[in-house]
Amino acid sequence: MSLKRFDENGVIINAMKAIPSVEFFIVNGKLYYNSTPQQSGAFSDSTLNIPAGHISLYEYNVDKNNSTNAFSYQFIYKGGTADSYSTVSNSDYYAAYNYGDMITSSYPMSASITREYMINPGQRVAGVDDSVRDYGSPRTFDAAPVYPHFYALKNRLDFYGARSQHYRVSSSHGDKSTQTINLISIPSIFYGTRIEPGTLSLKWYLTGSLIGELQDTKQNGELIEVSGTSTGSVAGVVLYDEGFVLLTGSWDLSTETIALAASAAADNPKWIYFGAGANDGVNTVTAGASYISASFSFSFSGSTETQVVTMFAHAGRGEVNYSNNPTFLKYNQTLVDYSSSQVYEENATREIYNTANSIHSDYEAPFQRQVYISRIVVYDENRNPIGIATLSNPILKEEEQDLTFKLRLDI
Repeated sequence: MSLKRFDENGVIINAMKAIPSVEFFIVNGKLYYNSTPQQSGAFSDSTLNIPAGHISLYEYNVDKNNSTNAFSYQFIYKGGTADSYSTVSNSDYYAAYNYGDMITSSYPMSASITREYMINPGQRVAGVDDSVRDYGSPRTFDAAPVYPHFYALKNRLDFYGARSQHYRVSSSHGDKSTQTINLISIPSIFYGTRIEPGTLSLKWYLTGSLIGELQDTKQNGELIEVSGTSTGSVAGVVLYDEGFVLLTGSWDLSTETIALAASAAADNPKWIYFGAGANDGVNTVTAGASYISASFSFSFSGSTETQVVTMFAHAGRGEVNYSNNPTFLKYNQTLVDYSSSQVYEENATREIYNTANSIHSDYEAPFQRQVYISRIVVYDENRNPIGIATLSNPILKEEEQDLTFKLRLDI
């Protein structure tokens, strides 16, 4: 083994930026991600065991059927650290499990966009506190919000109010606490660091014809109608860093009526109904037969920055000429020349195996000092290994050669 120190030009640190394109198409309660069809396997209807329009987070249990070949799953043991899974409530953790019991979760895990239709999103569930009485009657108070996701975003919306007044919860454009809001949530696995400004496009189709499109043409978060009945109007905003789209546009995009929600009267297409069927339970069974005529396209580009460390490992002429592999030495040689309770002396006359080949038959080529490099280990300043690069095929290093290996680590 040969140890060498990286010189000042041997390590390069930079950032690699990628802008992945993402498109969701929604029709009849089904999602299609980047036009990828659902692939069936030999043991499961879906190879990755996830619904259509989703992305597998770990790609575990590929082409498995839990009844014939059991799924792998994650587990922990109940101990003094009180570690558990978010799906296990505190009451179940203390009542249903004893110390040492196994607590399990499940795979596969997946992610996709989700739509939430909010009517009067500022409302709260009324509560009654019988322990405090006002003039003999129990005191009523506002309890948990009906739409907690809206309340979680209120401060962020006002924070971006400096970018556009359309963000603010309350402004001259209306009060979002009393408006009907169509919230579309985008997991960060689809866009990375942020949604790239100027790339968002929302298209509404009715019976296959485009009746409206929104774009963030100003790149300030405003979703402006570029095609439809109210061109130039702002129908909502996008939170680029957080991955949320809020639609408040309530004007008609068409005079045709269509059912877009369960137990709700048919209505004209509006932006507050955009994306109906995106993991919100809306389909022709729950909404009605007319819903099949609606389809939606939701596309954008993400932005990711990956820190990349590039290292150049040099094996110069006359260097890296020894191997710890047992085959480096001739077979069946005496390894130890002398040993006792106080002395251990290896055989100093052991010979290296000649790996040089001759093009002629029945002729042994003269000895050449050469090794095969199969892996490179990176150490810290204390000589602790922090990374191993394994070559797909060992590389021959002759005595008079200069070789350089390029190692790249994405952080």
